[in-house]
Amino acid sequence: MQSATTPTATPAPGVRSASGSELAAAVPQWLQFPGWRWVLAALIVAVGVVFSRYVVRLVGRSVARQFPRQSVAQTVLRLVRVGVVFVSTAVAAGVLGFELGDIVLSVTVFSAVLGIVLAPIVGSTINGLFILADQPYEIGDMIELEDGQRGFVDEITIRYTKLFTLDNTFLVIPNSVIRERLITNYSAEDERVRLALDVVVTYESDAAAARRLMRRAAADTAEVITGGPDIRVGSARYPARPTVLRAAFADDGVVLRLRYWVNKPYKIPTVESQIRTRISESFRESDAGIEFAYPHRHLIFDDTSGTLDARVGERADRVGRTHPGHPEHTEPETTDGPLANRSPDES
Repeated sequence: MQSATTPTATPAPGVRSASGSELAAAVPQWLQFPGWRWVLAALIVAVGVVFSRYVVRLVGRSVARQFPRQSVAQTVLRLVRVGVVFVSTAVAAGVLGFELGDIVLSVTVFSAVLGIVLAPIVGSTINGLFILADQPYEIGDMIELEDGQRGFVDEITIRYTKLFTLDNTFLVIPNSVIRERLITNYSAEDERVRLALDVVVTYESDAAAARRLMRRAAADTAEVITGGPDIRVGSARYPARPTVLRAAFADDGVVLRLRYWVNKPYKIPTVESQIRTRISESFRESDAGIEFAYPHRHLIFDDTSGTLDARVGERADRVGRTHPGHPEHTEPETTDGPLANRSPDES
């Protein structure tokens, strides 16, 4: 009696049990030309890249509703796309005969060898995750760096932050660098910004009239808030209208400080220039006698300062004298002095 045996399929040589190997086994024999595995692997990766774009479009709205912050939503969509491409790459590797363990081992060894090179990238990635979690700024916010550069946040990734400056240039800053710098966010919650402008007038000027003209110059600027309810910042409240205070008594005059609020921080240099122009014109046209203070230097000579004989055409008996109490003396002629070019007749 013969025992019934169930035939078992023997895997083809070089074919693994992964999904990529199963896909390779399903290829007809007549398509297995030399190098067909590499062509199939490249085709799988290309299809994965195209499919990743379709998946991002498919789940984009759902992710946007789930994550209101645009930067976080974009990061999630990037991870989804990278995940699809990674899966397609793993399938392509299976077609070529690589197993997942081999890929992980090779990546681990490669990362260990290039750990020093990859350290900055890893640091930027970790700092990017902290930036996404801490929310110091968001896409569309206007920020200012420590060096005074201002711009709009155009893109936030886990590796870098792209800043679109007001000079129509792009700054790509690694997250490991920007997280350690002092950042001023003008658009965090309230876009209204309070600015200050110091003007120094002479002590003889009418300070009350100067303060009135400065308030009017700020109020006549379109971007300046001219009134309304007080603006609350934390537990403090500030008047919304422009105000002028006596800031200090300086060496050359009285420092008047104009403080005002602007609706949007996007044209701060333009607003400051307009206000300075209006203040200058109003002071010049005013009849109150308001003058800008500037440093004056007075040179005072007394009887201890010495004298200088400036007679022309005849020699001075004494070119210089010291202060009283010392014997008078005559300076000798030298070739470098003012008498070097005199003729013998003049001597």
